[in-house]
Amino acid sequence: MNRPEPLRKPFPAELLAALQARFGERVTTAAAALEHHGKDESAHETAPPDAVVFPETTVEVAEIVKLCGRHGVPVIAFGAGSSLEGHVLAIHGGVSLDLTRMNRILAVNVDDLDATVEAGVTRLQLNQHLNGTGLFFPIDPGADATLGGMAATRASGTNAVRYGTMRENVMGLTVVLADGRVIRTGGRARKSSAGYDLTRLFVGSEGTLGIITEITLRLYPQPEAVSAAVCAFPSVDAAVRTVIQTIQLGVPIARCELLDALTIRAVNRVSKLGLREAPMLFCEFHGSPASVAEQAQTVQEIAKELGGMDFEWATQQEDRTRLWLARYEAYPACRQLRPGNRAFSTDVCVPISRLAECIAESNKDIAKASMPVALFGHVGDGNFHLVVLIDPDNPTDADEADALNRRVVERALRMGGTCTGEHGIGYGKLDFLDAEHGDAVSVMSAIKKALDPANLMNPGKVVRAQEFVGLSPDKLLK
Repeated sequence: MNRPEPLRKPFPAELLAALQARFGERVTTAAAALEHHGKDESAHETAPPDAVVFPETTVEVAEIVKLCGRHGVPVIAFGAGSSLEGHVLAIHGGVSLDLTRMNRILAVNVDDLDATVEAGVTRLQLNQHLNGTGLFFPIDPGADATLGGMAATRASGTNAVRYGTMRENVMGLTVVLADGRVIRTGGRARKSSAGYDLTRLFVGSEGTLGIITEITLRLYPQPEAVSAAVCAFPSVDAAVRTVIQTIQLGVPIARCELLDALTIRAVNRVSKLGLREAPMLFCEFHGSPASVAEQAQTVQEIAKELGGMDFEWATQQEDRTRLWLARYEAYPACRQLRPGNRAFSTDVCVPISRLAECIAESNKDIAKASMPVALFGHVGDGNFHLVVLIDPDNPTDADEADALNRRVVERALRMGGTCTGEHGIGYGKLDFLDAEHGDAVSVMSAIKKALDPANLMNPGKVVRAQEFVGLSPDKLLK
């Protein structure tokens, strides 16, 4: 996919000198560093910043933001670089503010089931720190993303069907605003009616309203027992209907993932698993030993009525890991279906009652595609992805993938869904945001103008703000 022509002003030598004087070796303009900070895991082309700075405290972040503000230079927060919609690309140049050195776990309150961490802490780091406390943080987007990045993109993942997304699990934030002010939103109380809910405003704002530097998160008790189950089906439709009936019966499933036959074939080839090459569900249940056994039995009965085959479930950790291996390796395995490819990933979410219909219609598009297209996703909450493997040197592939993506999004919106269940808007889905929210986007733009009147906080993402940067909507799209 081609990024828009960058609108870059020359990087002020005075700003670079000021940053270097203050932060020394924690400022770099090395080509490799700029390249690394100008790309993510999306199909968008690299758009490197002019400089990278590595702050270590909230105060330092505020200093950098103030310096950039004086010179009219954009600031783009950077975490693990695992985003999927061009969130961290410096499409207008500027300073990439790498938060990975802000990786301290500030507090764990076991009795209150919460923790406060800096933005550069990763989810695996937090859960390793929680070993021995009986608690864990459940949001799992797949990648070992930073928690600041997860909050900024309103991430979710495999456990969302039971534990929700970052929206439900962020209790409070420390945020550096565009003018350098530091504010704290929310708190550790389990509920509050005090003022506007600024925490929810910044969760999912993708660094366009301010830079998140600290997060207070909900924690959960480790379940007494965990069981995992896998089952193959004669069709994707049968698998999805099993999910719908499971949810409608009120089974408190923790994770429910779907992989189509092509994905299973890819995993078999890469990992030598020997699974039946058919659509498969991967489920997990949390609770007491008796309850997880009952839940697995209920799902097995539903699956059997819909043609489910090879049902297998396990409670021991090593056995559960073996059963889930295919889901964990789905994305990298699919990348091997077409060596040298670039993966273009769609991301829609629909009401659970429309999921089977939406996937069935999308499968008709897949059947017409000229390149490999894998389907998998978090079907327990109506969220699924198509991974389209395009030849980066073939513009026709990119156009076909874009057209396929548009059809899937339009279908999801028609069914009462959303253009993105978890990846976010970035700048790859700007027109889809208009289609989904209509005049409400102008309200988003007004909020952006109020908090960032010079449009220096990750410009060109989420809202167009072309009045700031002089680009027409079509130029902001690939």
